Amino acid sequence: MITNLETGTRVDEVAAGIYRICTPMDVIPGGFTFNSYLILDEEPMLFHAGYRKLFPITLEAIGKVMPVEKLRWIGGSHFEGDEYGALNELLDVAPAATPFGTEVGVLTSLNDFARRPARGFADGEEFSIGNRRMKWLYTPHVPHGWDCGILFDVSTKTLLCGDLFTQPGSKMPAVTESEVLTASESMRGMMDYYAHATSTSTILERLAALQPAILACQHGSAYRGDGAALLRALSATLADGAARVEETAPLQA
Repeated sequence: MITNLETGTRVDEVAAGIYRICTPMDVIPGGFTFNSYLILDEEPMLFHAGYRKLFPITLEAIGKVMPVEKLRWIGGSHFEGDEYGALNELLDVAPAATPFGTEVGVLTSLNDFARRPARGFADGEEFSIGNRRMKWLYTPHVPHGWDCGILFDVSTKTLLCGDLFTQPGSKMPAVTESEVLTASESMRGMMDYYAHATSTSTILERLAALQPAILACQHGSAYRGDGAALLRALSATLADGAARVEETAPLQA
């Protein structure tokens, strides 16, 4: 469903009760998409507040699905403009909503930025928003940001995976069953946004162990299929790249 003809913003249900709000922008050649995910339940959540300049567009899109004032949770994976830029504007129109992120993110950024005190979820913390059980995982530096975390909807096995599997392009389906690793690696080849931390493979295996059926990416299509296999393929690709760098690095005196 197109919600704004001027920007091309659209809303699509990618899993039961989970709506992808997608706005394409010409920030790189070929275009790029910015996605927020609206999760319906007794305590509706918005994962990624979006850029502040896109607030009216995001607000319009939310309103096509539910009254924005009923939002109870607004947060993101880590503190960047495309994830938290419009947070305060959304808090103004959703007076009962609580901002959220990782404990580190709340400590370092959110409680300074947000109009209201934020909730920092602990690694592995599970909580209910009604009929859904959600799980928060702390993923420091994966793919980047000390404060990085990922949200998992246990009910639909949807992994809201932030900047993992970032895909370039603006004319893409809301959901694809074709693997997205090739596209995301092409994006990383243009601009390597991974931190390449020593804990990356361990963190990706933790995510794979959840056996996600949907990977809800912040940029590009959501992926439906064997999410565990795709996460392990990503881990192997990163490990292979790290090994090649070590092989070609000059010997230290």
